[in-house]
Amino acid sequence: MQTVRWGILGAAKFAREHMGPAIHAARGAQLVALGTGSPEKAQAFEAFAPDLRVHDSYEAVLADDAVDAVYIPLPNHLHIEWARKALEAGKHVLVEKPVAMAADQIDPLIALRDSTGLVCAEAYMIAHHPQWQRVRQLIAEGAIGDLRHVDGIFTYNNPDRTNVRFDASLGGGGIPDIGVYTIGSTRLATGQEPVEITYADIDFENGVDVTARYAARFDGFTAHWVNAMNVHLTQSMTFLGTEGRINVSAPFNAGSYGEARIEITQADGNMRVERWPEVKQYVLQVEAFGRSVRDGAAYPWTLEDARGTQTVIDAVYAKAAAG
Repeated sequence: MQTVRWGILGAAKFAREHMGPAIHAARGAQLVALGTGSPEKAQAFEAFAPDLRVHDSYEAVLADDAVDAVYIPLPNHLHIEWARKALEAGKHVLVEKPVAMAADQIDPLIALRDSTGLVCAEAYMIAHHPQWQRVRQLIAEGAIGDLRHVDGIFTYNNPDRTNVRFDASLGGGGIPDIGVYTIGSTRLATGQEPVEITYADIDFENGVDVTARYAARFDGFTAHWVNAMNVHLTQSMTFLGTEGRINVSAPFNAGSYGEARIEITQADGNMRVERWPEVKQYVLQVEAFGRSVRDGAAYPWTLEDARGTQTVIDAVYAKAAAG
């Protein structure tokens, strides 16, 4: 198996705690380079990747001939810029969500991906988790009859107002941070796009959304989503059909928030539970990316998929602005 050699742009906490270890643990992947101006932050990566080359700039990582692919966990407003630079440097790119701040910003990146022939995708890890593949299968098979409504909640309480998520200039906001999950998982599970955003009630603080309640109409069903950065940590997705219900109890941070499981209740009233306690979705994400790089395998979450979610986000903000 050809090993995909990875570099990371920036020593972000998420990269240190999740994606760096996932790259290190994934089959067919090797973490070889990190770009950071902080030797202290680099030490945490070197603890699990002792042969890591630490560069003092992102440009140096892109110039490193031993790097095949880069992971970009930078603040949201930098995603497009550095994904473009990485593709232009001949690197495959896995960029954190959201890819961009507006849907039309993704179009030039799609064009560059296509012209270079390189793999470039959004790091949307839940698309790789078997619990979501199973939800999509159950809905498509009619296990709960005709889908009529989706309820999605993803909230957390972050009191640190110096965090980048509270900085509008850095692409902050609750919907870009976690709305991608409630919106995106609905699209992933159903294969459908909203027909209309019917409601958007958003509380803003210093130019970023801190609490958002919004709704959409799809072809045949409705959806209501709640995202907040100032509410107790809660994750839940529920799919209500004419003949049953599917509840995903740890839909986004499976493992850390709770056990990966779905509860299926059908017309007879009985509930059955399916569990995936050992699945590591970040590792699966890296391995899927590697198959795309090595073999040209279809990647489960494309830039077009990311653009679809961003289109919904753009429409939610527009609906809220229109009152």
